[in-house]
Amino acid sequence: MKATLVRGIRKWDLLALVINSVVGGGIFGLPARAYALAGVYSLVAYLVCAVAIFLITLCFAEVASRFEDTGGPYLYARSTFGPVTGFEVGWLSWIVRLTAFAALCNLFADYLTFFLPISSTTAGRAIVVTIVVTILAAANFVGVRLASVAGNILVVGKLVTLLLLVFVGVFFVNLQNYAAADIPSRPGFSGAVLLLLFAFTGFEIAVIPAGESADPRGNLPFALLAGAAIVALLYVAIQAVCIGIVPQLASSQKPLADVGEQILGPAGAAVISLGALISVTGTMNAIMLAAPRLLFAMAEQRQLPRFMTATHPRFHTPHIAILITAIGMLGLTLTGTFAFAATLSTIIRLTTYAVTCAALPILRRRSGGKAAPFSAPAGSAVAVISMLLIGWLYLSSSWIEVRLALLAAILGLFVFVIARPRTTRTAS
Repeated sequence: MKATLVRGIRKWDLLALVINSVVGGGIFGLPARAYALAGVYSLVAYLVCAVAIFLITLCFAEVASRFEDTGGPYLYARSTFGPVTGFEVGWLSWIVRLTAFAALCNLFADYLTFFLPISSTTAGRAIVVTIVVTILAAANFVGVRLASVAGNILVVGKLVTLLLLVFVGVFFVNLQNYAAADIPSRPGFSGAVLLLLFAFTGFEIAVIPAGESADPRGNLPFALLAGAAIVALLYVAIQAVCIGIVPQLASSQKPLADVGEQILGPAGAAVISLGALISVTGTMNAIMLAAPRLLFAMAEQRQLPRFMTATHPRFHTPHIAILITAIGMLGLTLTGTFAFAATLSTIIRLTTYAVTCAALPILRRRSGGKAAPFSAPAGSAVAVISMLLIGWLYLSSSWIEVRLALLAAILGLFVFVIARPRTTRTAS
């Protein structure tokens, strides 16, 4: 019998999930790094990134509107390019979810030291990390509605903090900080674009639990495009305030906390640190919601052992997949894999983005001219431009990142070969 999931994620839950997935901990350090590379022109770099990510999001919106089951990029790749490509995309997407969670959970422990110094010790950090993983896993275990409600609360918390910083900060901006500056070097501006583009990623998390979404074909395009627009406006506004308030922005280690201290006094740093904790927790909650659904979707297609499709008889959540994912997240977090996550996640995301963009024109041809519930304007051209952009990003990446991604892909092929005979025998 096919496993059943509850379609409890509603339209506004999806929008909150998109925002939670993109606006994580990076924005609390990003303005300084972007300013160091491009100066005042970092604002232009944000706009370039916003346009690039919007093109990719358009491709996701159309492709997502053609499906209503769980899996996201894995489902799109499998349906379009076959089981091997689908498995690789699903496997790599699951890996990046785990490593991204590990990086964010360590970041959470770092911010928590502002309020709880004991979390800076090895034992204290381990306890904090274990508690965080347990709470987020439990929230997803007992029902998708609870996880969605938690996500909604967290996204409100992070947006209130960031919008407060923007709206109050506007009155403290020194316009002389925007005085004409030298045009940044080409490598500097390109480096800022690359850095910021990666900070806009994560929106694809929202399409993975489509099997638990109410009307995913209609709601996902709205959530993806509206979320991308909100994030872009928020990022540009934050960068503008940081440039106008922080005198030595390029060397700041905590630019948003510095802004908070400038406009709100000693309590400002505490407010922003609390906002950072809320923001990181929101993103971790989004990852915890999406990652187990990848295992569930792959097991449903008999590419992983069938026991991963088990749903809890009371809560109707994929509890086995949640447990396996939580254990993996806890292990990676405790072993300190922040650098590994930062390098590997970028290439993996680009790979899944490229496959989804490539699927758009193919799915259009297969549909025999039948329009998708959401049709991207000039969709085929947008898909080609997006893939060219992704190719440029590949060429701009270091060999270390590419090598790590290749190793993860090879491991995925090994898992595919080992798991397939077992699932086949189970099916028979």
